[in-house]
Amino acid sequence: MQLNINKEKKELKTHGDYAFPVNISEEILSHYEGGTFLWHWHPEIELTYIVDGQIEYNINEKSYILKKGDGVFGNSNTMHSGKMVENKDCTYLSVTFHPRFIYGFENSLIQTKYVNFILGNHRISSLKLTDDVDWQRDILNFLNTLYKEVVLNKKEFDELIIHIEFSKFWLNIYKYFSSLPDTGKRNENNINRIKDILTYIHHNYSEPLTLDDIANNVNLCKSECCRFFKKNMKITLFDYLLFYRIQQSLPMLTDNDNISITEISEKCGFSNSCYYGKIFKRYMKCTPSEYRKNRRNT
Repeated sequence: MQLNINKEKKELKTHGDYAFPVNISEEILSHYEGGTFLWHWHPEIELTYIVDGQIEYNINEKSYILKKGDGVFGNSNTMHSGKMVENKDCTYLSVTFHPRFIYGFENSLIQTKYVNFILGNHRISSLKLTDDVDWQRDILNFLNTLYKEVVLNKKEFDELIIHIEFSKFWLNIYKYFSSLPDTGKRNENNINRIKDILTYIHHNYSEPLTLDDIANNVNLCKSECCRFFKKNMKITLFDYLLFYRIQQSLPMLTDNDNISITEISEKCGFSNSCYYGKIFKRYMKCTPSEYRKNRRNT
């Protein structure tokens, strides 16, 4: 499977409902094609807790290696992705909640004083959570309890307890970030430019894209565009384009036996099927034909 996202990279999954805007789910990296979930964003805040294994978790310009017992806070509207470390699987708890779960009603004092400061500051994209810090250990322990009770034992959990614990977490994260110097405007500009590059690639990956095309779209020279993308995304621009094209080809291989591999390669922007097969094997560790056969038999 892969995430359901639109062309602007917004995840379309429902995260709770209006009455209780919280979603608690177990995620396993190997369930995603290629052991990775693609770059995306959503307006909900996300807390992630690693149950087993490791994950390379990327949020905006930051990259974390998270191991069992670690966690990470991802702010509203941040770009994030994740992938396996050394091809090993990872199980993690994902808890997403709308900001109004903290502040209650629009323009409340809690929203204007304590929530908007976090949501509106682009330097506050994420924070790794470890048991070395008391208040972070408390939220990690609570997330572990949620995993055991809600995911493993399928028990109903007290919504009020969840609200109390998340409110305490919010107070601590507000105190932490409000003590840091402000570099928000520079980060905001960088993230907006990254989003522009990704949006352009996602809209045009099926065409014979050139570096000139991408760089001109964001008003950068080619060398600066490559340097900027690699610095912020930890992957070269060309490698990301190839990876994204391969990911877009997977549903075609799985869902439609009537379309040939040559046609699929053309629809995904590859110059020929041989090159497509070479790149496919690099990322998926098998040929397109083998992948189609294996998926047909599962």
